[in-house]
Amino acid sequence: MPQPLASRPPCRYTAAMASLAVSLPRSDSRPRALALWLLGIAVLVFAMVVVGGITRLTESGLSITRWDVVSGTLPPLSEAEWQRQFALYQQSSQYQLMNRGMSLADFKGIFFWEYVHRLLGRLVGLAFALPLAWFWLRRQIPGGYKPRLLALFALGGLQGAIGWWMVASGLVDRTEVAPERLAVHLGNALIIMAGCLWTALDLIDGDAPRQDRPHAWVGPVAALLGVQIVWGAFTAGLRAGLASDTWPLMFGMIVPDGILATARAAIADPVSVQFIHRSLAYGVAAAIALVAWRLWRAGAGVRALALGGLVLAQFALGVLVIINQVPIPLGVAHQGVAALLVAATVWAAHWSRRGRA
Repeated sequence: MPQPLASRPPCRYTAAMASLAVSLPRSDSRPRALALWLLGIAVLVFAMVVVGGITRLTESGLSITRWDVVSGTLPPLSEAEWQRQFALYQQSSQYQLMNRGMSLADFKGIFFWEYVHRLLGRLVGLAFALPLAWFWLRRQIPGGYKPRLLALFALGGLQGAIGWWMVASGLVDRTEVAPERLAVHLGNALIIMAGCLWTALDLIDGDAPRQDRPHAWVGPVAALLGVQIVWGAFTAGLRAGLASDTWPLMFGMIVPDGILATARAAIADPVSVQFIHRSLAYGVAAAIALVAWRLWRAGAGVRALALGGLVLAQFALGVLVIINQVPIPLGVAHQGVAALLVAATVWAAHWSRRGRA
């Protein structure tokens, strides 16, 4: 006859976990330590965004044609392994259609950036998972924050899958990844960075809602900036920055002939995509400049300066990228400053909506 559930002896796993929980010292929550950890994660994600920009602009993203989560941690360590990786790349459409005849030395150059990008992704995963487990087991996570931290961790895991989904789109019948998948990949990275920053600011400055500061701007400006970043990703994925190298006019016109001839042109036609991206830039710059002025008057001086300075720098970089036909240093700077602008927007939005002065 089976024993009643309450009288059954605990399984070994349960007993071991209970013993571990007892052996670990109980500690008060440590919001500042958690905040510093999350700020560090945000910095790593920013580095990934910058390296991702280099990877895209150097056409390196398709150089590694396999997703080996564990074995891919180490680069090729022998000539035979380099030849194997090169042979795999030679089977890709990018090699067949664009880089036929590439030397092994040139392949090593593009392999480097994709390898560093993936290595940073693994580093971000470990830098998030291990401290999270430590804080969790030591009971140092304040109440209400565990679900949020688990959601950020899940988004990080999803980012790896999105990265491979993106790369896979460019291995057959294409010489580049699908622009819409690039947009999802970049967007999710910036969501993770913004989530880490917002949570860190909650831990440092408090998470109590406030209504006594200018805050109506937060939702609209965040949405506008998000749309602009998505079209920036389409601009990059389609190489639409090369569609026109003049500013403020395109082909001598304010509105070029034939743009947006179909609905799909908004995400598929390079001229239309560049026109949308550069047109949105005026709206984003004006909106953020207005927000910066209001925040300055409300007493958030440093945040206002950060917002205003970064949006002006980003606008200027966008113009320079176009008229110089997308040189790699300027292109990378444009993507990096976009990420910094997201961070500054989160910082200002948090002050407007929550926390202490």
